Amino acid sequence: MKQLLQWTIIIPILSWALLFSGLIADSSLFQIIASLLLILSVMSAVHHSEIIAERVGEPYGTIILAISITVIEVSIIVSLMLSEGSEATSLARDTVYAATMLILNGIIGLCLLIGSIKHYEQNFSTSSVTIGLVSLISIIVFTLVFPTFTESVHGSYYSTPQLIFASIACLVIYSSFLFAQTKGYRQYFLTNTTNEDESKTHPIEINNKTFYTSLVFLLVSLGIVVLLAKTLSPTIETIIIGYNLPKSLVGVIIAIIILLPEAIAAIIAARKNRLQTSLNLALGSALASIGLTIPSVAAVCIVMNMPIVLGLDIKSIVLLALSVFTVMLSLSKGKSNIVYGVVLLVNLFAFMFLMIYP
Repeated sequence: MKQLLQWTIIIPILSWALLFSGLIADSSLFQIIASLLLILSVMSAVHHSEIIAERVGEPYGTIILAISITVIEVSIIVSLMLSEGSEATSLARDTVYAATMLILNGIIGLCLLIGSIKHYEQNFSTSSVTIGLVSLISIIVFTLVFPTFTESVHGSYYSTPQLIFASIACLVIYSSFLFAQTKGYRQYFLTNTTNEDESKTHPIEINNKTFYTSLVFLLVSLGIVVLLAKTLSPTIETIIIGYNLPKSLVGVIIAIIILLPEAIAAIIAARKNRLQTSLNLALGSALASIGLTIPSVAAVCIVMNMPIVLGLDIKSIVLLALSVFTVMLSLSKGKSNIVYGVVLLVNLFAFMFLMIYP
């Protein structure tokens, strides 16, 4: 009974109750309350994902969280595309692009910066990073770059055969990455626990009741995050348009909400001197965000005969290339550095600044 009275269980239940009450649409006060409950539900999801990760071990814990977050992303994008129709043709691209930039520059940058400030220098496996980046670069080019330069359809679109090919390519690459992470090369993705801080930490025994409760409430928390984000998105869009800001900022805000659980979990891991876990989360999230979201959205668009804009403009391609290149150099030696974190965060600010002031 005591376990059921924890805030990580009460908050998602209160959030669901507020959603079903119908009060959010008619009141600015309840929209603010819903926003606070959304953030707390994200924190609840992080808590439950950590318990699950502790029980199932690495790298399975990070995979569960990454795939759960991708389910949120797909659900929000598809629901908004179905409700807004032709006005949301670029939403999938904007959200996936924003998520990729936030992960590569924001999450990895913060982890390198915070980890370096606290521990000066942290080690990680270059083999795991190389596997992740090779997979990520290929998926990025197939989904966000090639559509700008193909000639079958005018504009930043794929033709249906091209869209099917790109979707299959994403799934094949992501599946091979999962195989490497869980079976073939799992040892590359395991956190080294030989350092002094970790040697003092003993694994926590998670009983079956706690594990299954966390599994259920992880889904409950993620579900309410999806629905609250969708409910609040018209208000967010109205505010953005009211301040004459670009509509693509909606995709950025959705990506920020989606990535909050992983960002918090990754930063906590870096503070605990588990940078390998942070990088597993970040690169796994980026791969899942593109490798699963684009095929899912593409399937819906093909079935519903809806257009989908995927290709980025040249400025965005240059920013994305800069981010990928900087991350590759930052993670090439297997050791963290405070400068790497600062540079990546500057890249993130450049992305945001140039979106508002193109």
